[in-house]
Amino acid sequence: MWNNIKKYLEGYPERLKVARVLVENGLSVRNGKVYLNEIEVPPVRIARVAGVDRRTVNETLKAIKANCELRQIFEEIRSAGHSLREIAKHVNLGVVEITPVDARMPGILANSAMILANNNLSIRQAIVDDPELSPEPKLTLIVEKKIPGELIPEFLKINGVAKVSIY
Repeated sequence: MWNNIKKYLEGYPERLKVARVLVENGLSVRNGKVYLNEIEVPPVRIARVAGVDRRTVNETLKAIKANCELRQIFEEIRSAGHSLREIAKHVNLGVVEITPVDARMPGILANSAMILANNNLSIRQAIVDDPELSPEPKLTLIVEKKIPGELIPEFLKINGVAKVSIY
């Protein structure tokens, strides 16, 4: 997806910054306006986050509206919803963060889920960073209670796992 977006905006680095903010935050573009699901987001707010001026945001929105492929991508984007990652320790949930050698390698999520299931730990949420958008993608699993540290070696045995953090 990101390569398709870059193809149309790569000659405009500031517009590409705007597009990245839109994608990373699950913001859609419909009828020349930006939405977080059904909530309209003012262009000036996008500009601040992207580090550009409001006019650049408006030009990016026009470019998206004028291009059929970009319009199809951005009209359908939705926020993935809330993340428990930041509040997990405050509500007594466990978190395992896994950094893969190659995020496109199959089986990391499945094998990690199996380790947790075999230890009677139920997954409440799984967050997987997109390797096209994140320079260092991670798999984050949030579970119903604290994760024992002795599971770290089991996660490290999974083919393709480079690093594991539990908190």
